[in-house]
Amino acid sequence: MDFHSTKLLLTETEIVMASAAHAPRQPLPRQQAFDDDPVAVPAARKFTTDTLSEWSIADRIDDVELCVSELATNALVHSGADGFLVGLAVADDRLRLEVRDVGSGLPEQQSPGADRATGRGLFLVAECADGWGVERDGQRKVVWAEFKLGSACLAEVKPW
Repeated sequence: MDFHSTKLLLTETEIVMASAAHAPRQPLPRQQAFDDDPVAVPAARKFTTDTLSEWSIADRIDDVELCVSELATNALVHSGADGFLVGLAVADDRLRLEVRDVGSGLPEQQSPGADRATGRGLFLVAECADGWGVERDGQRKVVWAEFKLGSACLAEVKPW
C-alpha cells in the first residue's frame, strides 16, 4: 500500500469494505475525532498507545507518542474550534500517523531558538519520524508522520 496515494481516514462504510481486501497481518486503519479541548491531547496519546498496544506494536511507541502529542497540540492551537481527527495505519513495514484539522495555514518546520518558548513541535516530529509532511484534503489539512517498523515487530502485528 502506498500511503501517499491512499486516503487513510475512511468513512465507516469504506472501513467495512476494506476489511476483506486488506493485506494479511495488516491491521485495519483506525481513527478517532477529538474536540477542541485541552484534554484532547492526552486523549489522542491514549488512543494512539492503546491502538498500538492492541496491534502488538511496541517498536517506536515513544516516537509515535511524542509525535501525536506535538501534532495534536498544533491542531488545537492553530485550527480553531472544530477539533481534530487522529488516524493510524500500518502498511508493509511502516506505521502512518495522521492528524487532520480545518486550520487554514500550513505548518512549517522552524529552527527554534533557545529564547523561544514555542516552535519546536515540527522540529521534534522531523527528528523522531522517518518522514513527515503536510497535505490539503479539501478544506482540511493533513499533517502526517511515518515510522519504519522492524520485521520482528510486524511478525507480531494482530490483524484485528
